[in-house]
Amino acid sequence: MGTTGSGSERGGGLADDRALLGRTSTAERVADILRTRIAEGFFPPGTRLSEDSIGGALGVSRNTLREAFRLLTHERLLVHELNRGVFVRVLAVDDVVDIYRTRRLVECAVVHDLGEPPFALDGLIRAVTEGERDAREGDWKGVSTANIHFHRELVALAGSDRMDELMRGVLAELRLVFHMVDDPRALHEPYLIRNREILDALRAGERTKAERLLVDYLDDSREQLVQVYAHLVQTDPSAGTG
Repeated sequence: MGTTGSGSERGGGLADDRALLGRTSTAERVADILRTRIAEGFFPPGTRLSEDSIGGALGVSRNTLREAFRLLTHERLLVHELNRGVFVRVLAVDDVVDIYRTRRLVECAVVHDLGEPPFALDGLIRAVTEGERDAREGDWKGVSTANIHFHRELVALAGSDRMDELMRGVLAELRLVFHMVDDPRALHEPYLIRNREILDALRAGERTKAERLLVDYLDDSREQLVQVYAHLVQTDPSAGTG
Protein backbone atom coordinates (compact mmCIF):
# COMPACT_ATOMS: atom_id res chain seq x y z
CA MET A 1 0.00 0.00 0.00
CA GLY A 2 3.02 2.30 -0.53
CA THR A 3 1.08 5.14 -2.12
CA THR A 4 2.58 8.58 -2.46
CA GLY A 5 -0.69 10.48 -2.36
CA SER A 6 -1.10 13.66 -4.39
CA GLY A 7 -2.19 15.49 -1.23
CA SER A 8 1.20 15.03 0.40
CA GLU A 9 3.05 16.31 -2.66
CA ARG A 10 1.06 19.55 -2.71
CA GLY A 11 1.21 20.11 1.01
CA GLY A 12 -2.39 18.95 1.07
CA GLY A 13 -3.91 22.21 2.23
CA LEU A 14 -1.72 22.23 5.32
CA ALA A 15 -1.14 25.95 4.81
CA ASP A 16 -4.61 26.34 6.33
CA ASP A 17 -3.20 24.95 9.58
CA ARG A 18 -0.31 27.40 9.75
CA ALA A 19 -2.31 29.69 12.04
CA LEU A 20 -2.43 26.91 14.64
CA LEU A 21 1.30 27.25 15.13
CA GLY A 22 0.97 30.76 16.51
CA ARG A 23 4.04 32.54 17.73
CA THR A 24 5.45 29.56 19.59
CA SER A 25 6.03 27.23 16.66
CA THR A 26 7.49 23.98 17.97
CA ALA A 27 8.04 20.45 16.76
CA GLU A 28 5.37 19.33 19.24
CA ARG A 29 2.78 21.59 17.63
CA VAL A 30 3.73 20.40 14.17
CA ALA A 31 3.42 16.83 15.43
CA ASP A 32 -0.04 17.66 16.81
CA ILE A 33 -1.17 18.92 13.40
CA LEU A 34 0.22 15.92 11.54
CA ARG A 35 -1.17 13.51 14.13
CA THR A 36 -4.64 14.98 13.61
CA ARG A 37 -4.32 14.80 9.82
CA ILE A 38 -3.19 11.17 10.02
CA ALA A 39 -6.07 10.33 12.37
CA GLU A 40 -8.52 11.94 9.95
CA GLY A 41 -7.19 9.81 7.10
CA PHE A 42 -5.80 12.80 5.22
CA PHE A 43 -2.46 10.98 5.05
CA PRO A 44 -3.46 7.30 4.69
CA PRO A 45 -1.23 4.39 5.76
CA GLY A 46 1.62 3.92 3.31
CA THR A 47 1.73 7.59 2.31
CA ARG A 48 5.18 9.13 1.92
CA LEU A 49 5.42 12.47 3.73
CA SER A 50 7.30 15.10 1.75
CA GLU A 51 9.54 17.35 3.85
CA ASP A 52 9.47 20.08 1.22
CA SER A 53 5.70 20.24 0.73
CA ILE A 54 4.75 19.89 4.40
CA GLY A 55 7.49 22.18 5.66
CA GLY A 56 6.57 24.77 3.05
CA ALA A 57 2.85 24.54 3.80
CA LEU A 58 3.36 24.98 7.53
CA GLY A 59 6.22 27.46 7.20
CA VAL A 60 8.57 25.53 9.48
CA SER A 61 12.22 24.64 9.17
CA ARG A 62 13.46 21.26 8.00
CA ASN A 63 14.93 20.58 11.45
CA THR A 64 11.62 21.33 13.17
CA LEU A 65 9.75 19.06 10.78
CA ARG A 66 12.25 16.25 11.22
CA GLU A 67 11.86 16.51 14.99
CA ALA A 68 8.07 16.27 14.55
CA PHE A 69 8.57 13.20 12.36
CA ARG A 70 10.79 11.72 15.07
CA LEU A 71 8.10 12.26 17.71
CA LEU A 72 5.44 10.59 15.57
CA THR A 73 7.79 7.73 14.76
CA HIS A 74 8.21 7.20 18.50
CA GLU A 75 4.41 7.07 18.74
CA ARG A 76 4.42 4.37 16.03
CA LEU A 77 2.41 6.48 13.59
CA LEU A 78 5.29 7.01 11.17
CA VAL A 79 8.17 4.86 10.00
CA HIS A 80 11.48 5.92 8.48
CA GLU A 81 12.70 3.80 5.60
CA LEU A 82 16.38 4.13 4.74
CA ASN A 83 16.99 6.01 1.49
CA ARG A 84 13.23 6.25 0.88
CA GLY A 85 11.91 8.72 3.41
CA VAL A 86 9.20 8.87 6.07
CA PHE A 87 5.90 7.05 5.62
CA VAL A 88 2.64 6.74 7.53
CA ARG A 89 2.91 3.38 9.19
CA VAL A 90 1.03 0.31 7.98
CA LEU A 91 0.28 -1.97 10.91
CA ALA A 92 0.62 -5.74 11.00
CA VAL A 93 -2.14 -8.07 12.21
CA ASP A 94 -0.18 -8.69 15.41
CA ASP A 95 -0.29 -4.95 16.07
CA VAL A 96 -4.09 -5.03 15.94
CA VAL A 97 -4.19 -7.87 18.48
CA ASP A 98 -1.83 -5.99 20.79
CA ILE A 99 -3.85 -2.77 20.50
CA TYR A 100 -6.96 -4.61 21.66
CA ARG A 101 -5.07 -6.28 24.49
CA THR A 102 -4.05 -2.83 25.70
CA ARG A 103 -7.55 -1.43 25.25
CA ARG A 104 -9.09 -4.27 27.25
CA LEU A 105 -6.67 -3.76 30.12
CA VAL A 106 -7.14 0.00 30.28
CA GLU A 107 -10.80 0.56 29.39
CA CYS A 108 -12.17 -2.26 31.50
CA ALA A 109 -10.03 -1.21 34.46
CA VAL A 110 -11.41 2.33 34.20
CA VAL A 111 -15.01 1.11 34.31
CA HIS A 112 -14.23 -1.38 37.09
CA ASP A 113 -12.74 1.37 39.28
CA LEU A 114 -15.36 4.07 38.67
CA GLY A 115 -16.58 4.07 42.26
CA GLU A 116 -20.07 5.15 43.19
CA PRO A 117 -22.54 6.79 40.77
CA PRO A 118 -23.53 9.21 39.44
CA PHE A 119 -20.75 9.36 36.87
CA ALA A 120 -19.71 12.36 34.75
CA LEU A 121 -21.15 11.14 31.45
CA ASP A 122 -21.52 14.33 29.39
CA GLY A 123 -18.63 13.40 27.08
CA LEU A 124 -19.98 9.90 26.51
CA ILE A 125 -23.45 11.26 25.81
CA ARG A 126 -22.06 13.64 23.19
CA ALA A 127 -20.08 10.86 21.52
CA VAL A 128 -23.06 8.51 21.35
CA THR A 129 -25.31 11.27 20.02
CA GLU A 130 -22.72 12.24 17.37
CA GLY A 131 -22.37 8.64 16.21
CA GLU A 132 -26.10 8.09 15.90
CA ARG A 133 -26.54 11.38 14.02
CA ASP A 134 -23.71 10.58 11.60
CA ALA A 135 -25.20 7.12 10.98
CA ARG A 136 -28.54 8.65 10.07
CA GLU A 137 -26.72 10.91 7.60
CA GLY A 138 -24.72 8.02 6.15
CA ASP A 139 -21.44 9.56 7.29
CA TRP A 140 -19.55 6.42 8.28
CA LYS A 141 -16.24 8.21 8.61
CA GLY A 142 -18.01 10.43 11.13
CA VAL A 143 -19.33 7.34 12.92
CA SER A 144 -15.77 6.06 13.16
CA THR A 145 -14.62 9.35 14.66
CA ALA A 146 -17.52 9.41 17.13
CA ASN A 147 -16.67 5.87 18.18
CA ILE A 148 -13.08 6.89 18.91
CA HIS A 149 -14.44 9.83 20.92
CA PHE A 150 -16.65 7.43 22.90
CA HIS A 151 -13.73 5.31 24.02
CA ARG A 152 -11.54 8.32 24.71
CA GLU A 153 -14.28 9.82 26.89
CA LEU A 154 -14.74 6.48 28.62
CA VAL A 155 -11.08 6.45 29.65
CA ALA A 156 -11.31 10.12 30.63
CA LEU A 157 -13.72 9.06 33.40
CA ALA A 158 -10.62 7.90 35.30
CA GLY A 159 -9.40 11.50 35.57
CA SER A 160 -5.85 10.39 34.74
CA ASP A 161 -3.65 12.38 32.36
CA ARG A 162 -1.39 9.35 31.96
CA MET A 163 -4.26 7.10 30.89
CA ASP A 164 -5.56 9.81 28.55
CA GLU A 165 -2.15 10.09 26.89
CA LEU A 166 -1.77 6.33 26.61
CA MET A 167 -5.18 5.93 24.99
CA ARG A 168 -4.60 8.83 22.63
CA GLY A 169 -1.67 6.92 21.16
CA VAL A 170 -3.45 3.56 21.14
CA LEU A 171 -6.55 4.95 19.44
CA ALA A 172 -4.46 6.88 16.92
CA GLU A 173 -2.80 3.61 15.92
CA LEU A 174 -6.19 1.93 15.72
CA ARG A 175 -7.38 4.54 13.25
CA LEU A 176 -4.52 3.58 10.94
CA VAL A 177 -6.23 0.19 10.68
CA PHE A 178 -9.70 1.69 10.25
CA HIS A 179 -8.47 3.74 7.29
CA MET A 180 -7.42 0.54 5.50
CA VAL A 181 -10.89 -1.06 5.69
CA ASP A 182 -13.02 -0.75 2.57
CA ASP A 183 -16.44 -1.01 4.26
CA PRO A 184 -16.53 1.29 7.31
CA ARG A 185 -20.28 0.86 7.71
CA ALA A 186 -20.01 -2.88 8.27
CA LEU A 187 -17.17 -2.24 10.68
CA HIS A 188 -18.79 0.44 12.84
CA GLU A 189 -22.58 0.19 12.56
CA PRO A 190 -23.00 -2.82 14.89
CA TYR A 191 -21.31 -0.92 17.73
CA LEU A 192 -23.59 2.12 17.73
CA ILE A 193 -26.21 0.30 19.76
CA ARG A 194 -23.54 -1.23 21.98
CA ASN A 195 -22.13 2.20 22.79
CA ARG A 196 -25.67 3.23 23.75
CA GLU A 197 -26.07 0.13 25.94
CA ILE A 198 -22.85 0.86 27.83
CA LEU A 199 -23.91 4.48 28.30
CA ASP A 200 -27.36 3.43 29.54
CA ALA A 201 -25.81 1.03 32.05
CA LEU A 202 -23.54 3.76 33.42
CA ARG A 203 -26.45 6.19 33.56
CA ALA A 204 -28.33 3.66 35.66
CA GLY A 205 -25.30 3.31 37.94
CA GLU A 206 -24.81 -0.32 36.85
CA ARG A 207 -21.03 -0.32 36.67
CA THR A 208 -20.68 -4.13 36.74
CA LYS A 209 -23.10 -4.50 33.83
CA ALA A 210 -21.26 -1.78 31.87
CA GLU A 211 -17.96 -3.57 32.43
CA ARG A 212 -19.40 -6.88 31.24
CA LEU A 213 -20.83 -5.20 28.13
CA LEU A 214 -17.49 -3.56 27.43
CA VAL A 215 -15.53 -6.82 27.72
CA ASP A 216 -17.83 -8.51 25.20
CA TYR A 217 -17.75 -5.43 22.99
CA LEU A 218 -13.96 -5.29 22.80
CA ASP A 219 -13.60 -9.04 22.28
CA ASP A 220 -16.13 -9.03 19.43
CA SER A 221 -14.60 -5.92 17.88
CA ARG A 222 -11.12 -7.43 17.99
CA GLU A 223 -12.29 -10.67 16.39
CA GLN A 224 -14.13 -8.81 13.61
CA LEU A 225 -11.33 -6.36 12.85
CA VAL A 226 -8.58 -8.99 12.92
CA GLN A 227 -10.57 -11.13 10.49
CA VAL A 228 -11.13 -8.20 8.10
CA TYR A 229 -7.57 -6.95 8.36
CA ALA A 230 -6.01 -10.40 8.00
CA HIS A 231 -8.00 -10.86 4.78
CA LEU A 232 -6.74 -7.48 3.58
CA VAL A 233 -3.15 -8.45 4.33
CA GLN A 234 -3.62 -11.80 2.59
CA THR A 235 -4.97 -10.01 -0.47
CA ASP A 236 -2.21 -7.38 -0.43
CA PRO A 237 0.82 -8.68 1.53
CA SER A 238 2.43 -5.23 1.55
CA ALA A 239 -0.51 -3.94 3.62
CA GLY A 240 0.54 -5.60 6.84
CA THR A 241 4.30 -5.44 6.87
CA GLY A 242 4.61 -2.14 8.78
